[in-house]
Amino acid sequence: MRRENQPRVLGQWNEMSFLRIFLLIAISFGISACGGSKIKTYNGPEVTQIQVNKAERKMYLLHGDKVLKAYNVALGFTPEGHKQFEGDGKTPEGTYHISHRNPNSEFHLSLGISYPNDADRAFATQNGKPTGGDIYIHGGPNRKVTKRDWTAGCIAVTDRQMETIYSMVKPGTPIQILP
Repeated sequence: MRRENQPRVLGQWNEMSFLRIFLLIAISFGISACGGSKIKTYNGPEVTQIQVNKAERKMYLLHGDKVLKAYNVALGFTPEGHKQFEGDGKTPEGTYHISHRNPNSEFHLSLGISYPNDADRAFATQNGKPTGGDIYIHGGPNRKVTKRDWTAGCIAVTDRQMETIYSMVKPGTPIQILP
């Protein structure tokens, strides 16, 4: 039998346990937020087109004719001219589309570009060479980059920028790559 002036140990333990559990959950959420997911959520206007101007080293995300975002980019290690063959280090030129999203990219996230198209394949076949492929918009590599244009033909941005781009661009979005 409990006396009036004795503390309610069981009740205090339950309240303390609840408080401890609550604090542990709050800290866990806080820690996971600090690490952050590399895939962000975007709720703005739809990206209806991507334009890349190779000469300016700029990429524009557009909604209609309005620029939503602009980024400096790195290109293939031989940036001038249209990609024609595997290993030429050129970034393609022309109109393609975003084929897929890759959250587990060799680089920091990536968006596939639909290169090669039928004309690209026909040209390479005519010249007896492979077209190459695996052209992406992606973040950085896991190594230090010392050259301005360092990819094998892709379009590269910083990791943080790629997180934003990845959240904004959906497969099927047209991409126009200009000389």
